[in-house]
Amino acid sequence: MEAVRAEELFCCDVFLFAAARAVPAVGSGVKDVRMAQLEANRPLVERFARQAREADFRGLFVVLSDPVDPLCQAAWRASNTGADGTPDGQGLLPEQVQGFGLGVMNARAAWFAKQDARFAAFLTEGRSFGPHGKGLVIANSVEHYDEALSRELTRLTLEANLRIRELGFKPYVAPAVSSGAMQLLLALRGVWHCGSVNLGGVWFGCRNRFTPWGLETETLALPDPLFARLRETETLLKSLL
Repeated sequence: MEAVRAEELFCCDVFLFAAARAVPAVGSGVKDVRMAQLEANRPLVERFARQAREADFRGLFVVLSDPVDPLCQAAWRASNTGADGTPDGQGLLPEQVQGFGLGVMNARAAWFAKQDARFAAFLTEGRSFGPHGKGLVIANSVEHYDEALSRELTRLTLEANLRIRELGFKPYVAPAVSSGAMQLLLALRGVWHCGSVNLGGVWFGCRNRFTPWGLETETLALPDPLFARLRETETLLKSLL
């Protein structure tokens, strides 16, 4: 590891944005810690995105900071906006920007599935979709979808973060490993992983992989109730920025 000058920051193939200006303190009463960080971290990611534009960066711009999904969108927009504030499409391509936040949610859902036999199908048939936080959708099974079980598993997964904070700790390690290191390695190897990618104009967590022909997202036949939940999440994400 060695320090590099600011102007050399984008002389690389992969740029990781993991900066955070502030994290709400344990016991602060903040219900959605990730969204509380949006206004603080957005100017930071936008600054680096503009630098990527100036450097004509053609590598992978990875967002690890919370909230992952809207920060991805903010980075892409900033890099594609000219000095006069006009969108010009001269910055990062949508497929160059990917967020890693869904991995830990998928891992937490798998943990609950191992503890409770009612959720066991998730381990082989389940999927996680959406953001790292509010709007998350956990499907107990794609082939045998159960609305009630899926919503319960989603709630447990979302609240796991709060349970850790109630113990007096900030959950850093699990996201760093499950969402960060593991998913990044899988992505670079070109295999299926959990990541937030551009879908319909918003960055949306799903299984995807990089191929010699470009970014591929998993295609599934989804039951109507599950698809309806994903549309709700899409609407939520569009409202954030």
